[in-house]
Amino acid sequence: MALSARSPPNSPFFSDHNRPCRRRLLLPANLSRSKPLGLPSRLAPNSHLAARGSLQASALSPADPNAEICRLCIRGDLDGALRLLAEAKGRSLNDDAYVALLRLCEWKVAVEQGFRVCYHISSTSSFASSLSVRLGNAILSMLVRFGDLLAAWSVFGKMVERNVFSWNVMIGGYAKAGFLDEALDLYQCMLWAGARPDLYTFPCILRSCAAVPDLIRGREVHAHVIRFGFSTEIDAMNALITMYAKCGNSAVAREVFDGMPRRDCISWNAMISGYFENENCAEGLELFLTMRDLSLEPVPETMTSVISASDLLCDRKFGKEIHGYVIKMNFLADVSVHNSLIQMYSTFGDLGEAEKIFLRLESKDVISWTATISGYEKNGFPEKALEMFEQMRDNNVIPDEIAISTVLSSCTSLGRLDIGTKVHKLAQDMRVMPSTMVGNALIDMYSKCRCVDKALEVFKYMSEKDVITWSSIISGLRINSRSFDALSLLRQMHVDVLPNSTTLVASLSACASVGALMCGKEIHGQALRRRLGSEGYLPNALLDLYAKCGRTKYARTQFNAHRSKDVVSWNIMLTGYAVKGHGDLAVSLFSQMIEAGVQPDEVTMVGILCACSRSGMVSQGWDYFNTMKMKYSVTPNLKHYACMVDLLGRAGHLERAYQFVKDMTLDPDAAIWGALLNGCRIHHNLELGEFAARKIFELDDSSARYYELLCILYRDNGRWDQVAKVRKVMREKGLVVDPGCSWVEVKGSVHAFLSFDESHPQINQIYAVLSGLYERIGRAGMVLPDNGSIDEMEASESDIFCGHSERLAVAFGLMNTTPGMPIWVTKNLYMCRSCHAILKSISNIVRREITIRDIEQFHHFKDGSCSCGEEGYWSGSAN
Repeated sequence: MALSARSPPNSPFFSDHNRPCRRRLLLPANLSRSKPLGLPSRLAPNSHLAARGSLQASALSPADPNAEICRLCIRGDLDGALRLLAEAKGRSLNDDAYVALLRLCEWKVAVEQGFRVCYHISSTSSFASSLSVRLGNAILSMLVRFGDLLAAWSVFGKMVERNVFSWNVMIGGYAKAGFLDEALDLYQCMLWAGARPDLYTFPCILRSCAAVPDLIRGREVHAHVIRFGFSTEIDAMNALITMYAKCGNSAVAREVFDGMPRRDCISWNAMISGYFENENCAEGLELFLTMRDLSLEPVPETMTSVISASDLLCDRKFGKEIHGYVIKMNFLADVSVHNSLIQMYSTFGDLGEAEKIFLRLESKDVISWTATISGYEKNGFPEKALEMFEQMRDNNVIPDEIAISTVLSSCTSLGRLDIGTKVHKLAQDMRVMPSTMVGNALIDMYSKCRCVDKALEVFKYMSEKDVITWSSIISGLRINSRSFDALSLLRQMHVDVLPNSTTLVASLSACASVGALMCGKEIHGQALRRRLGSEGYLPNALLDLYAKCGRTKYARTQFNAHRSKDVVSWNIMLTGYAVKGHGDLAVSLFSQMIEAGVQPDEVTMVGILCACSRSGMVSQGWDYFNTMKMKYSVTPNLKHYACMVDLLGRAGHLERAYQFVKDMTLDPDAAIWGALLNGCRIHHNLELGEFAARKIFELDDSSARYYELLCILYRDNGRWDQVAKVRKVMREKGLVVDPGCSWVEVKGSVHAFLSFDESHPQINQIYAVLSGLYERIGRAGMVLPDNGSIDEMEASESDIFCGHSERLAVAFGLMNTTPGMPIWVTKNLYMCRSCHAILKSISNIVRREITIRDIEQFHHFKDGSCSCGEEGYWSGSAN
């Protein structure tokens, strides 16, 4: 029930004091009792409505207006009764006349007329002394029906005497409006005031306990039901069954059910539905069969519960049997049964049958349309979902928040930002935007359509945010490469909502992307404290964090501690070894995986082939590729072929790699030619590299990384004229290389450095440290220009495709950590030849271990050497 902003007359009748409740009732914010009360000016006694009613009244009024008003109200003539009321200005009518008027206004939902009657009552002289229970109850009932709980509360507080009906009206009004805690508080006030609950009190209170849900209060009310002698009343017992079922205690609900001396169809339906709601399908079905054996005919509500159980059981045969029973018992006239059948067949993936039921349904409601739309969306047919939504709109059916959320999910799947924006506008026009469900769907859609700023805007204006809301926006920021913002929101989230495992998975992914190991460890500790460490994807997310941060020892410890390892766990560990160039460890782990009986998948084979490629293990790579289908039932796809081309290219077998591409049974994509181009770049094969580049641009001319590889190939072969041409093409196509950005974690805080960054508070000291290091490198015999590069031509190229931001991060780490501490840096691009050479020298001079994770691999610098080897240290494989 919507709460009206209308206020009652500003008179003693509606004053707000001397409330009889012994306990303060906590009202919602929008029902604050400090708000002044008064009727709208249009309802004042001197308004044109009252004047017009007076003019139209007959000059010869009846001697007893009370009887005439009652007679007109019985006939339903509200206008005539109000004309007589206007004539009686200043005179008090009896309770019978007022009650008749109030009940007629309530029945017709005549809000303005009802308040006019209230004003007339409050303006009489006799009212100031007392308000009878009968008249007060009539006013309360009308105001609650109008949804004006604030005015009803004021009248309730002014009543000198109240009976159980007075309390029931107020309790029911608050419960129906959704203020369940307030309704339960009123019930306590009722008991303390000495009022005895009746049969109408308990169902309302028990429904409130069920809706919260509040099992403790529900048990207290159960005790009251017994104490006040209603334990044999069917309505009270039915409400108890529903309460216990909604609170998750179907065992006690069954005890109540079994102890009932008499049961009706509502009793059976409540118990059967309670079992299914708590996923006790076997008990629910057994009770349903018992009901049939007793020749008790189920009601449509019972059948919808049984049909829904088919979804939980995933039993198609049983579902079809229930469908047949529905037809036999002639329940198809009920739209709710149809809707349940549509939902059931959609769950089974039988969209054809669901569509038949939908088309046969004559009177489709919004649930019918929504169930069909949801069925298409959940079964991987988002286009059909959008089509059905358009038909729904064409049939003038107003969608609810579930339908809108489902359509937004379809837009997300299809990447249809244009339609999603229109649905957003529709949601705003329909005023369902405060809905948390719709807001969550919008955040997910905008995030996955790369409009994360719009997602943040929706997030900002959502009045209520649940854990899904926070998880969606944190995940959205992460997938849009705004990991720092994601982690910042995680800190804010703790103020209002505790993160769940899904939130922590997204946050760990953000930590892994920027190398925020300490922050990730804090999240790991939080997961352990809350006993979430083994829930869902969290173990694999922790494993991924340690692997991507280069801590393979931590990763292996996490891997060994994870008892229920799935294929994803093995893949993460395998890829972690591959990226760090530990081919021998990857091969050993793969053997353990096979011995453990875990079936490799496509990702597994990509990981082991990459490990062989990075470690120069050509023969082992060939063996895995040639036997993967026969041994592991994995058919090679384009990613596996790209790994093989990369394997041969890195090893210098370029002609063999080219022949491999020509002999492929699949059409090579840009990634395969990119792997060949990368091999040509490493080994300076200009002719074959240009050929591979032409093939790439025939397939994909919008990716800057392939142009970048070609530029480096030309640069390494001294073809600066060709470098200039490629750059010109990139400018014409609007291709921009992301600015170099590096992150370093110091004392638990992550610091970001952009290329040529001047904003950091310690930037002057950082540049001073770098200058000092360059001088020491020069004194060691390596000639460097002022900018710290190898030569001027390479410096200009490196500034575009590298940016040297890792040098700033390393210098900052050296300044702010104790001597001997290793430095870990994460970079969004890959290193240039200049930075690689300089960092090797720095590691030798400062006697520190420096690890750089670029987009391709880890570079572990120690004592003047790098773990990646001397040939592939700035590799940029496109696969």
